[in-house]
Amino acid sequence: MIREMTLGQYYKADSILHKLDPRVKLLGTLLFVITLFFPKSLLSLGIATAFLILIVKLSKVPVSMMIRGVKPLFIIICFSAIINMISVSGDMLVKMACATVRDTKEEKVISAEDQEFMILESRFLSNPGIAIEQSKTAARKMAEQSKTALNLSFGLLDDFQEETAFRVEKIEAKVDRYEDELGTYLIKLNHKDLSLEDSHSLSIMLHCIGDFERISDHGVNIMESAQELHEKGLKFSEKALEELRVMEHAVEDIVDIAYKVYENQDVQLAREIEPLEEVIDELSKELKYRHIQRLRAGECTIEMGFILSDVTTSLERVADHCSNIGVCVTQVHEDSFDTHQHLKQIKHSPDETFYRELELIRRQYQLPTLSEEIAKDKTVTAGA
Repeated sequence: MIREMTLGQYYKADSILHKLDPRVKLLGTLLFVITLFFPKSLLSLGIATAFLILIVKLSKVPVSMMIRGVKPLFIIICFSAIINMISVSGDMLVKMACATVRDTKEEKVISAEDQEFMILESRFLSNPGIAIEQSKTAARKMAEQSKTALNLSFGLLDDFQEETAFRVEKIEAKVDRYEDELGTYLIKLNHKDLSLEDSHSLSIMLHCIGDFERISDHGVNIMESAQELHEKGLKFSEKALEELRVMEHAVEDIVDIAYKVYENQDVQLAREIEPLEEVIDELSKELKYRHIQRLRAGECTIEMGFILSDVTTSLERVADHCSNIGVCVTQVHEDSFDTHQHLKQIKHSPDETFYRELELIRRQYQLPTLSEEIAKDKTVTAGA
C-alpha cells in the first residue's frame, strides 16, 4: 500500500514548477487549499478546477501517476464530498440538482419567471432533502418579493408614479404564483419520508407563505389608496404625512424582524414582535383619532379620512401577519400549533419583560406633538 502511495513523492522533471523555490511551492499549495473552502457557486468551483488542471499540465507529471497516487485516499475524498453536499447552501444544491437531473422530454423555450419556478418541479420530490432546500429557496424569494412590494407602496403615498404602481402589481402577482405553486409542492412533499428538522421546516413554510402573500396584498391596497389620491388630485396634509411616516417606519421594522425570525428560525428575536405589534395598533388608533380632530377643525375632509383609514388598516394588518410569522416559528419549535392561545397568553398575561419592551418601543415611535387645541380636547375627552 505504501509503495502505491505516490502522492507527495518527488518526480524529477524539467518544468517551471520544479524550478520554483521550495518555499514558494509550499506557500502556493497552502493558499490553494485554503481558497477551496470559499467557493459559493459552480462557477468558482469550475475556476478552481481549471487552475488545478493548468498546474498539473505545467508540472509535466504524468496524469496516470497522479491518479495512482490518490487511489488510497478514495474513501477520504468520498467522505469529504458527502460532507460538502450536506453543508452546502440551498442555492448551490438547487443549481446542482437542475444540472444533474434532466428531463427525458425535449427542451422547451421558457420565460425567465418560469425558470424561477423550475426548482419546484415534481421530479425532485424523489429526494426530499434537496426538495426541502429548493422549497426554502423559493420561500425566501417569495418573502423578499412581498417585502419589496410593501416598501414600494410606501413611497407612492408621497410621490405617485405609474411605473412603480405597475411594478407593485406585477410583484404581487408573482407572489400569488409562489403561494400557489409552493403550497402545492409542500403538500406533495409532506407525504414523503422527512427528517424531524425537515418536517419542522416544511411546517413553518406552509404556515408562513400565506402571511407573505397577504403582506404583498396589503402593499397593493396601499398602492391603490395612493392611486386614488393621485387621480382625485388629493394630498395628505404635512401633519398627516408626518404621523403616517412614524407608523410606516414601525411597520418596516416589524417586517424586517419577522422575516429575520423566519429566515434564521430565531425564537429569541421573535419575542420582539408582539410589543411592536401592540404599539402599531396604538398608532393606528391614534392616527384615526387625530384625523377626526383635524376634521372638526376644518383642516381635513371626510373623503381623506376614508383613504387614511384604509392605509392605516393595511399597515395594522401587515403587523398582524408579522405576528403570525413570529408565533409560527416559536410554536413549531415548541411542537405546538395553538396560535390563538399563544397570543392570548402574551397579550392578556404579559410578564414584566413585555411591559418594559413595550414602554421602550412606545418611546421609539412617538408621534409628533399634538397642536394645543387638539391636545386640550383629547385631555377633556379622556377625563370624561
